Amino acid sequence: MVYVYYNPNPAGRRVGDCSVRAVSKALKIDWETAYAMLTQAGFDMCDMPSSDSVWGAVLRKNGFYRKAVPNTCPNCYTARDFCRDHPLGTFVLGFGGHVATVHDGQIFDSWDSSKEIPQFFWEER
Repeated sequence: MVYVYYNPNPAGRRVGDCSVRAVSKALKIDWETAYAMLTQAGFDMCDMPSSDSVWGAVLRKNGFYRKAVPNTCPNCYTARDFCRDHPLGTFVLGFGGHVATVHDGQIFDSWDSSKEIPQFFWEER
């Protein structure tokens, strides 16, 4: 199984909080702590907590580094392919408007985003 349902929102809501969910899973913290970290970083950067630059800065500060997705097939390399190629480790995939965490070859999200095309990823050091 590649996709694992993951929604740590304490009210069980699906409210466009993919960056909070992804940071929560990647950093092994609860939703509230991830939300507070992203909100503070967004405030400091004068940007929205869901922007790539904000959640990326939070990940960088916590030991992740950004990498490019292989350009062998830029329009057909899916999150499922990424999971197959990365069976171990923690990664956060940026899809351009969406973000999800991959851990040990499984994508954790509130919906099955395994067919989405990642544009870049963050890898835990």
